[in-house]
Amino acid sequence: MPTADLALRDEYAAAVERLAGRTLDALRGAGGAVAPAPAFPGTGPVPRPVLAAARVLGPDVLAPQALGATGPDEQAVLLLAEAHRAFPPSAFPAPVTTPPSSPDEERAAGAALVTAWRDWGTAVLLARALGPAADAPLPGATDENAGADTGLGAPRPGHAPHPEPYAWQAWSVRMAQLSALALPGLDGPVHDAAREHSLALSRGAVRSLLRCDHRVAARLTRWLAWLAADGRELPLEVEPMLERIRSVGDGSARTALELAVAERLLTGGTS
Repeated sequence: MPTADLALRDEYAAAVERLAGRTLDALRGAGGAVAPAPAFPGTGPVPRPVLAAARVLGPDVLAPQALGATGPDEQAVLLLAEAHRAFPPSAFPAPVTTPPSSPDEERAAGAALVTAWRDWGTAVLLARALGPAADAPLPGATDENAGADTGLGAPRPGHAPHPEPYAWQAWSVRMAQLSALALPGLDGPVHDAAREHSLALSRGAVRSLLRCDHRVAARLTRWLAWLAADGRELPLEVEPMLERIRSVGDGSARTALELAVAERLLTGGTS
């Protein structure tokens, strides 16, 4: 990979970590806005790495609001909306409607479906945050038209992620990629799949922890915390998992954010 490409990748990765850290601080009540200056549209150009970081974190940019840790954060809302306009859902491959015929097609179809579901979750939270005050079409759907394509386009996908839950190793990895949907105010086929297959999620979380894949373990444990907050009985205790991941984790802000969301879900529920 050319040196310039490596530098750009590092710059974008660092922007994601910084935004995750600011979101984590807001969730913990440390003060400060999620969106860094000059990330308020209308006050100057928003750096492209900041927009890309918001696109990567997706619904988690609004996690402090969704979990009741902060009041409305206009900067975070507008940053996320601007990120969806800079990197619209239409710029990414659309989920396929026919079964993939090769491993490469299966991987591409899975990635497209993950992106589509994350975009749907972001769109729902944005629609609720902006409400009737939105001055432009939103990149997604509201509760009433969650299956429709509006504005910049983030329709609700037609089905939960493949592979099927009986292939629990691969399925749990896919669910880990969708951990940002484990927030209050979001519900759909992905959440129904989590409710129906808590054992697969538990197996995936333990397997990831044993393999020292701490971020995947944190993401799957977040789903388990969401299920616990939803009143579901679980085959695995969530608190010891969180404590173990916290003690041996990778030290990144993104993993710490997953753990903090999980902890907040356990104490505050999903309502």
